[in-house]
Amino acid sequence: MDCLFCEILAGRIPATVVREDDRTLAFMDIFPATPGHCLVIPKTHAVDLAAIGAEDLAACALAAQDLARRALEGLGAVGVNLVNSCRAGAWQTVFHFHLHVIPRYPDDGMVLPWTPAPADVDALRDAAAILRG
Repeated sequence: MDCLFCEILAGRIPATVVREDDRTLAFMDIFPATPGHCLVIPKTHAVDLAAIGAEDLAACALAAQDLARRALEGLGAVGVNLVNSCRAGAWQTVFHFHLHVIPRYPDDGMVLPWTPAPADVDALRDAAAILRG
């Protein structure tokens, strides 16, 4: 199976790297939502959020936090979105776990993919019961 992000990790595809440690690599997104949009990936291949190991997930979260701070302090962002898409039904297109670190700026034009609306209370309780196990 060919994996674009594994190819980047192997050095066979170029990337603009912004951060690296023993477990993660972060690089600029070539289709940025806003200036400074980057991706954090684990160095060990994991298809998605459901498959990534706990230590790699924690390392990705810490790397994303570091990059969010850098965006707020260095790029003048007024906020940061962390986005993960798990599986095709949630818009995942590269099947190697990754976090988008998206700096936010006033009037940057980026919009969330849904409009918040109040939940149906019974549906909310039913889903909560299932999630609790």
